[in-house]
Amino acid sequence: MTIILAKDFEFESAQSLPTFPQGHKCRQVHGHSFKLTVSVRGEVDEASGILYDHAVISKAMRPIVDQLDHAYLNDIPGLENPTIERMCRWLWQKLAPQLPGLYELVLHETPRARCIYRGE
Repeated sequence: MTIILAKDFEFESAQSLPTFPQGHKCRQVHGHSFKLTVSVRGEVDEASGILYDHAVISKAMRPIVDQLDHAYLNDIPGLENPTIERMCRWLWQKLAPQLPGLYELVLHETPRARCIYRGE
């Protein structure tokens, strides 16, 4: 049985988007309450009945959330222009080595705006 298992994480961060046009509100320093859904995909182990222990996903995310929460994203190497698209790629690069079967990241910067990334 192949399934997708997902776990949500939240963090608060400030950012500015320096490549946006002069006068665009996102070029100024502003903050978001980010929500990240991390999904892994694979075969359920018949003996245990699970694909992943949720704690494995949490362990991989803990140092990342610690780095991003209440931080100015532009100061983090690799996030100098922290669009949600670039944030997803950055997050994927951090998580993929630790989470075999990483399938999808969904990063919400607002309740109605999000980026979906599958490592492609």
